[in-house]
Amino acid sequence: MIFSCSQPQFAVLPPACATVPGNFRNVEINGRKHEDLMTQMQRLRGHVYLQDGAISNKDLTSDGRHRLRVDETSWHVLSLDQSGKVVACLRYLDEGGAVSFRDLWVRHASVASSPVTGARFRRTVEQAMKRARQWDIGFGEVGGWAVAAERRLTLEPLRIILATYGLLELLGSASGVATATVRHGSSTILRKIGLTALQSDGEELAPYYDPAYGCEMEVLQFDSRFPNPKYRDKVKELSSCLTTAPVICRETRTTSFCDRWRGLDLAPVNLPMTPVLAGV
Repeated sequence: MIFSCSQPQFAVLPPACATVPGNFRNVEINGRKHEDLMTQMQRLRGHVYLQDGAISNKDLTSDGRHRLRVDETSWHVLSLDQSGKVVACLRYLDEGGAVSFRDLWVRHASVASSPVTGARFRRTVEQAMKRARQWDIGFGEVGGWAVAAERRLTLEPLRIILATYGLLELLGSASGVATATVRHGSSTILRKIGLTALQSDGEELAPYYDPAYGCEMEVLQFDSRFPNPKYRDKVKELSSCLTTAPVICRETRTTSFCDRWRGLDLAPVNLPMTPVLAGV
């Protein structure tokens, strides 16, 4: 398995107000470019999810974007083709500052409000948060996985996930959760890479049906320090690629934009929580 840093190339969009670590050596403040890549990413996600049947036209903006407020407060790893077009994307939301389950994006998942399994699910996620603090690593959620149709039968679906593992290592390591569809084998692919089922008292939490998306879902857990050993060297390789990839910031950390976002609720814009979708 051969990965290249240049075809397609990566770009990283940091969240609003984030301090970009010094191990990223190609940081650019360019609001127009940031907005263009964000728009491309949201259009790609909207097109893939609409074709998949996970959302409908009413869930898109008038120009076809699948836009979530959480996008502005997340890290995005993008794959770009030679013309600079976004062909794959994945999002990481850093929630290391969350105090309880109520502060998490995954609170929007239908399983969280289930009268049968909701309490167990919420308790299990809060235990995962506690472990991350004990290990002194980050905690968050990954989502927004989408790959352009012409790239789905290539290594790109795998490459974007492993690159996100690499991003998390550059950020100081992180564990967390990912909501994945069973449809199209998305959750199976993620398990092969190193994600595992969320467990409570030694037992896996069973998949659940999400009426918002009309399909069966799983909540998986990840730890960026421990990918499948088969892919460990690839994660290191792609992590190295990201250190020189363009990191496009909207504005400096001290601008008024940060003040506008600070303290806002991360609820979605007229949408429930987006599952992780492979688009394959």
